[in-house]
Amino acid sequence: MDNTPPVVIMLIAAALVVFLPSTLRRAVAVIAPALVLAHLTFFLEVGDSWSFTWLTLDLEPLRVDRLSLPFGYVFGIAGTLGAIYAWHHESKLQQAASLAYAGSSIGVVFAGDLVTLVLFWELMAISSAYLVWGGGWPNSQSAGARYLFVHIVGGSIVLAGVLWHLGAGGSTDFTLFDGTVAGWLILAGFAINAAIPPLHAWLADAYPEASITGSVFLSAFTTKTAVYVLARGFAGWEILLVLGVIMALYGVVFAVLENDIRRLLAYHIVSQVGYMVAGVGMGTEVAINGAVAHAFAHVIYKGLLFMGAGAAIHATGGRRTLTALGGIAGRMRSVVTLYMIGALAISAFPLFSGFTTKSMVIFAAEEQHIEWAVALLYIASVGTFLHTGLKLPYFTWFGPRREDIRVGPVPKNMIIAMIGGAALCVGIGVYPQPLYDMLPFANNYQAYTADHVVTTLQLLAFTAIAFWLLLNKLSGEATVTIDTDWFYRKAGKPVRLFVQQPLEWPFTQAARLARWIVEIAGRLSLTPESGWSRLLSAAGDPKTIIDHLGRPPLGAAISAIFVTFAAVALLAAAFD
Repeated sequence: MDNTPPVVIMLIAAALVVFLPSTLRRAVAVIAPALVLAHLTFFLEVGDSWSFTWLTLDLEPLRVDRLSLPFGYVFGIAGTLGAIYAWHHESKLQQAASLAYAGSSIGVVFAGDLVTLVLFWELMAISSAYLVWGGGWPNSQSAGARYLFVHIVGGSIVLAGVLWHLGAGGSTDFTLFDGTVAGWLILAGFAINAAIPPLHAWLADAYPEASITGSVFLSAFTTKTAVYVLARGFAGWEILLVLGVIMALYGVVFAVLENDIRRLLAYHIVSQVGYMVAGVGMGTEVAINGAVAHAFAHVIYKGLLFMGAGAAIHATGGRRTLTALGGIAGRMRSVVTLYMIGALAISAFPLFSGFTTKSMVIFAAEEQHIEWAVALLYIASVGTFLHTGLKLPYFTWFGPRREDIRVGPVPKNMIIAMIGGAALCVGIGVYPQPLYDMLPFANNYQAYTADHVVTTLQLLAFTAIAFWLLLNKLSGEATVTIDTDWFYRKAGKPVRLFVQQPLEWPFTQAARLARWIVEIAGRLSLTPESGWSRLLSAAGDPKTIIDHLGRPPLGAAISAIFVTFAAVALLAAAFD
């Protein structure tokens, strides 16, 4: 039990829920990630590993160190809270997909070799795609297909880089990469999952089309596993600092244009992950600590924000845009209160988690005297409070009262999950030391200095004033935001017309011919006495021939043996 990879618990649970009755399914979905937390706490410790050799490859499905442990803990927390939030959900396949998705993400975090990493990387893409397909929205199927396509391409690029690395004599160990072609290929594949522009559009395209419960899981795992693998393999690559700052600004700018509340939150994932990527790019101990701590806090408060948005959508019967919501705060007081805790956390308000984690990345940039990065990251922080902390809650729950909205009850399990997330947001903000103690490097950072508190409160106050003055200009508009996904959306139709259909035709005809041959050969082998005479007298139509050959069969096994033997004989003659 001591060296059992935590992913095993999750995958066993994912297989079990398919066969269990409803109540047991829900219990297993909650218990499995809770067991992962217990396993990490009581059975695993830094330095534990499990390795073996397979086909001359040195594999290490379990490697526990100070970088993997924080991600393992927060993924276990996210899986537990997500399962509680989804307790009312009846779809067994959604529950299985959620467990497999969370489990494969945990598998990536504790993978000590590149082969295991690629295996769980692909499983993560496939299982998460089902959460989009199961959304039940008009665009869920197409968005899920695009999501899977993008991630399969990304996984293929990672695999190509790994094969190149191994072919050049590299080890299977998952460690820091150098600037070889293989390293750049692997970085490109990781960048897709990290949602680094212009490879980011899958996120805002797919997350709003997932199920209400599925989007909570999606917000937690894919981009944060990407942060982990970047920290593991590419710490100190300066290009990531530049890309991270671009992400931080890009996300908040596009959030201005959004009307769909979950798409707005999705763009803020791009922005917040930008801080983490920038920290990885700086590569110092303080910066890596900041990236890991912020990833930990982000998983929790972003899940809480998606829970709040999902509760509003659930209660209003599927209303999901700012222009369709508003004026319902009095009928959803508990949801609004809990959402605002997450909003204050993501906005880095003092006494909430973002204040003690996000600021570590900015502090690392200040230590390195990277003034341009400090200034731009502060600007991005202002945009976060403006849209996630003010715009979204105001136009979703407050604003003019809408009499046409019927607000139904929110399941108690949703509220319980939100309370758990909110408690952690406050707990990390008030007392961050337990989180600091589990970071990869010794931490001397102190968030609660007079300068930091005053500066943060000034930025937040001026942002609130700007929001109030620009209130009429920040309301949602029923428009479609054009992003980089426009290119592969437009490319889809001509590809189908000029590639898919012409390629399908010969394969379709070949399949029909093969079916005709197999049917005739099978019937002839089962009716040896009269088959040939009836065949010669038939008009040539396969259906007519089959109708004539009506003798009871001698056995399917004889037919299979005959056809197989004939095929092998022909192949042997051809290659003799």
